[in-house]
Amino acid sequence: MFQFVFSRAYCTNNIRRKWKEFEKTLGCAEEGHPSLGEDPDWASYSLGVFICLSCSGIHRNIPQVSKVKSVRLDAWDEAQVEFMASHGNDAARARFESKVPSFYYRPTPSDCQLLREQWIRAKYERQEFIYPEKQEPYSAGYREGFLWKRGRDNGQFLSRKFVLTEREGALKYFNRNDAKEPKAVMKIEHLNATFQPAKIGHPHGLQVTYLKDNSTRNIFIYHEDGKEIVDWFNALRAARFHYLQVAFPGASDADLVPKLSRNYLKEGYMEKTGPKQTEGFRKRWFTMDDRRLMYFKDPLDAFARGEVFIGSKESGYTVLHGFPPSTQGHHWPHGITIVTPDRKFLFACETESDQREWVAAFQKAVDRPMLPQEYAVEAHFKHKP
Repeated sequence: MFQFVFSRAYCTNNIRRKWKEFEKTLGCAEEGHPSLGEDPDWASYSLGVFICLSCSGIHRNIPQVSKVKSVRLDAWDEAQVEFMASHGNDAARARFESKVPSFYYRPTPSDCQLLREQWIRAKYERQEFIYPEKQEPYSAGYREGFLWKRGRDNGQFLSRKFVLTEREGALKYFNRNDAKEPKAVMKIEHLNATFQPAKIGHPHGLQVTYLKDNSTRNIFIYHEDGKEIVDWFNALRAARFHYLQVAFPGASDADLVPKLSRNYLKEGYMEKTGPKQTEGFRKRWFTMDDRRLMYFKDPLDAFARGEVFIGSKESGYTVLHGFPPSTQGHHWPHGITIVTPDRKFLFACETESDQREWVAAFQKAVDRPMLPQEYAVEAHFKHKP
């Protein structure tokens, strides 16, 4: 139960009774669910919503829209309590989220600051989900503009023109403004985008991956304006959504939305050895993307040094703690063995907690039955030892 601080003139049983009515609205208004059963400690008394500590900081940055108070520490007068009583999280969602497109990404508490900030600004400051005409930047089916892209060889970020066209089903970029042919064409069918600010070293950093000759290619981009890069992200999700609607005409929106973009199951350093398991172990950056385990010399490499397909237990895949007997050459002590129908892959983790997290990620893939299209991926998978 909340412990509120009321001004002396209004600290009455009537006000306390009204606060008790808010129990049904508990949880952060921006996260879409109760905050792990805890009461939110903050509220916007101009919008009539309860919010968590993290979101309260974002709300404070738009004072022309949202005015924030502590639920527990600040004084509340009767007019403010009456306003909260007549609004609340559910009423705010009904108004400010009434026209959220199915493809638009709704951030979770674990998402980066940029996604959460732009979600809040889109809702209340720009009111994009009340007036659909304001959604044109990411819903028109075509978008072009300049983004900073990391060079594959020199690592420098240079301005490049990008064009997204749903009609052609592709995202393209050009090395020169006057270039007639794109440097790369990324098919929407195989494209993914995920925010990676820490890895890229910029708070607006976005990693885009696509398949080239059945191998994964990475590009790393950002824009100085947070709204711009989030609009690009949602435009990519919209293009994916419309492609999947055509590819799977019987599927519901709820079935398609989880396929629009995905965060990686796990990333980090491990050591690996070669297929003969006689070479020394080498430190590599690993990324677990669905059933693809990719390894890189550097986290920002454009191409993986190798990829491992991890199928299901029904298809002969197993994850084991530790190494086979007599394994040598590893510097890190915590081993993992992945058994596939063709060979064993050996990895070493620096800490026991890293080992547990990687095993959990691998086991999640192994325990999940393979889809028909995943058998085709397995059959054509290219592994670089």
